[in-house]
Amino acid sequence: MAAVKRLSYQDETYWGRPVPGFGPADARVLIVGLAPAAHGGNRTGRMFTGDRSGDVLFAALHRAGYASQPTAVRIGDGLELTDLRVTAPVHCAPPDNKPTPDELRTCAAYLARELELLDGTVRVAITLGAIGWQALLRSLAEGGWLIPRPRPVFGHGTEIELHHPDGRRLWVLGCYHVSQQNTFTGRLTPAMVDAVLVRATELATGH
Repeated sequence: MAAVKRLSYQDETYWGRPVPGFGPADARVLIVGLAPAAHGGNRTGRMFTGDRSGDVLFAALHRAGYASQPTAVRIGDGLELTDLRVTAPVHCAPPDNKPTPDELRTCAAYLARELELLDGTVRVAITLGAIGWQALLRSLAEGGWLIPRPRPVFGHGTEIELHHPDGRRLWVLGCYHVSQQNTFTGRLTPAMVDAVLVRATELATGH
């Protein structure tokens, strides 16, 4: 996907490799997106950095106190996250920005590893869209978490509390993806993202 560049980025060297999650390893809040955008994370090497989706997400994270600045342009731009980590079920830019079942299966181990990394600290996981919701619940089930039957369906504002046999608890919140398709049409507004983040903070901190 790094071979085909957008005209405005012709002079840039695209990252063009799997994009890792980022943020502190002891975060209490985890955001699970979809996949790097072809001319966003796939170009910059950092999730949600350098594209319109990131513009919406990081502005909201800054308002909520999770990001040190409201913009994410490139690695080394000064952005730092506090108590929040960002990852995705797929770490390479998929065709048409929609991961295939094969890609989701191939990358499943990476999402599981992110969850292991945050084991003991993460209290809330926010999924951006239905694919992230399904991938996260699948990974949690494989990690021994007790998932209700029938499996909860994604929806904006949906929240479920999950339990692990060892006593751990995790809240999973649903939020529409911050894609242009949702933000440009008004299906997802900044206020809606803010509300999910406020709820996540309440659950993560016990306030």
